[in-house]
Amino acid sequence: MKKYYSLAVVLFLSVSAWAQQDPQFSQNMFTKLAVNPAHAGAYDAICGTLLYRNQWTGFDGAPKTFLLMAETPVPKLLGGLGLTIASDQLGFEKNLMARLAYAHKLYLGSGYLNLGLDVGYMQKSIDGSKFIFNDGGDQSIPLGAVSGGAIDFGFGAYYYSDKLYAGISSLHLTEGEIKTDNVTTKLARHYYFMAGYDAELTPDITLKPSLFAKSEGTSTQIDLNANVLLQNKFWLGFSYRFVPQDALVAMAGLEVTPNLKVGYSYDMTLTDIKTYSSGTHEIMINYCLRVKPSVERQFHKNVRFL
Repeated sequence: MKKYYSLAVVLFLSVSAWAQQDPQFSQNMFTKLAVNPAHAGAYDAICGTLLYRNQWTGFDGAPKTFLLMAETPVPKLLGGLGLTIASDQLGFEKNLMARLAYAHKLYLGSGYLNLGLDVGYMQKSIDGSKFIFNDGGDQSIPLGAVSGGAIDFGFGAYYYSDKLYAGISSLHLTEGEIKTDNVTTKLARHYYFMAGYDAELTPDITLKPSLFAKSEGTSTQIDLNANVLLQNKFWLGFSYRFVPQDALVAMAGLEVTPNLKVGYSYDMTLTDIKTYSSGTHEIMINYCLRVKPSVERQFHKNVRFL
């Protein structure tokens, strides 16, 4: 069985002692529901999104993340519903998260304001058999596979119009604790901010700058993104992530059909990790089916035929 050590072990020990860090995505303009429940059903479409991230390629036990999101407007509930499932693998540690979100939709000026809540479950699994011991007497590290979980809550607000969006949210509101044998992980409350704008330069070219920031109270990470949409079918873009300096990201995507989009991003690490890693790859698939508003049939009597 393959043993995991090096960077993955160091990261695991620091995360377990201090906080649970949410998965990171470079194509965050497509993962809004994952961090903000108010995005659920924001647009008049039933949408499903799959995303796979292979981070720091070249490291044994490097992070691998799978994300599934589904959302739909529900007019009878005056808003929308959303489902997020994420699996994050880091060496001998695996985190599984599932959340159900509801957003209430309000008309506000020329746009809409959604207020959302979510409830979910966070599970952490540790396989101690994959750990190389420096100190065989360390009782805090399990010898086999153990797991534990905690109920989790989140809140968010999301404003959007034809060209603009902005959102603020917080996850892990109750800062629950996950106990796995002798290891206890405290879920740190996370805060998120996102904003973006569509600037139509020509009928065939649209510039889509955006900002994505997250913090757990002690450190803040910011992504500055700029995508160019060509003929409403192709997009190319770049992102700079700094904490204060972390990575440069190149992005590209294609609208395969009017409902199906496929995107790819590559992270070039700017920290010392670049000496050991060949970068990070991320693949995104998004499918949306537009919802047509139902039309109620109306009947009227004609006075000529009483």
